[in-house]
Amino acid sequence: MSSTLILALSGLVIGFVFGAVVQRTNFCSMGAISDAVATGDRRRLRAWLLAIAIAIVGTHALLFTGLVAVDKSFYLAPRIAWAAMLIGGLLFGFGMVLAGGCASRTVVRVGTGSLKSFIVFLVMGVVGYMTARGLLYYVRTPVETIAADVSKMGAPNQGLPSIAGRILGLEANAAIALVGGALALAILVWCFANRAFRKSARDIAAGLVLGLLVIAGWLATGWLAADEFAAQPPSPESLTLIGPAGDTLQYLMTFTGASIKFGVAVVFGILAGSFVAAVASRTFRVEMFADRADMLRHLGGAALMGFGGVMSAGCTVGQGLTGVATLAAGSVLAFAGIVAGAVISVKILIWRMERAALDRGI
Repeated sequence: MSSTLILALSGLVIGFVFGAVVQRTNFCSMGAISDAVATGDRRRLRAWLLAIAIAIVGTHALLFTGLVAVDKSFYLAPRIAWAAMLIGGLLFGFGMVLAGGCASRTVVRVGTGSLKSFIVFLVMGVVGYMTARGLLYYVRTPVETIAADVSKMGAPNQGLPSIAGRILGLEANAAIALVGGALALAILVWCFANRAFRKSARDIAAGLVLGLLVIAGWLATGWLAADEFAAQPPSPESLTLIGPAGDTLQYLMTFTGASIKFGVAVVFGILAGSFVAAVASRTFRVEMFADRADMLRHLGGAALMGFGGVMSAGCTVGQGLTGVATLAAGSVLAFAGIVAGAVISVKILIWRMERAALDRGI
């Protein structure tokens, strides 16, 4: 079986499970932040962090054992484009609130019948592709020149274990075990310290499965599809959706002359998984914009997600799950930017709703 076919089939299966689980558990990164800010309910936030903890353990186990060369992924390059990570993350986080969900939730909603999410996906994909390879490339690249290079301090990559190992004089595997293990344990303790979360089987299941799917992505691209005879073996990758959104649109337009990529297969798998789950649970519903203001808000959010997501090299899944699982410093910055942008956007929306209520005399 060719490596291309293995990547395509793996992506479809991983995406199918991802789409079905997200649809059935109502997992949403934007919703997790919104719940925490607006109501103080942190169960979905804990589900997200549980997924991160599981992904950290699995990702570093693969790196520790040498089964997958995770250190060859772009996340762990020595150069940290810190300004792009922060600014892109802020824009993405702000935009996903306006668009009513992050990139992954948008794709899931398309599969469940949301026409407005379909429009959001199109705009996000087109703007993302423009940012990666089109006109907006010239807006993005100057920001990416603002960077730091950890190789100048003797660290082989930007992973926190690598940096800590250099500072503390630790051997690579010892640094991985110490830093990765300590962070994962701290997150797990925080998650399960909450009684409401411990009682929420739905949120626990979402976190466990999504974390395992990140590990599955690394295994599929870095082990199952690895070709030791290739002149330049492709770098291992896992779940991410901003880049693949644009690649999916390009694939649909150039099908006869293009080969399917892992990320594109994941998108198709998510659409299929969420559709099957929605039909099985009788929750498939055709949904459209409520009014003109709703449409403009979603379109603006989609554009910010496309531009910000490419600038920060990922979304709440690509950076906020897969990237953070590598403990790359840039991914941590992007994650912080996404959360900060979303918090700001949620608070602005709450303020506007309160002002509108006061104006109506409620």
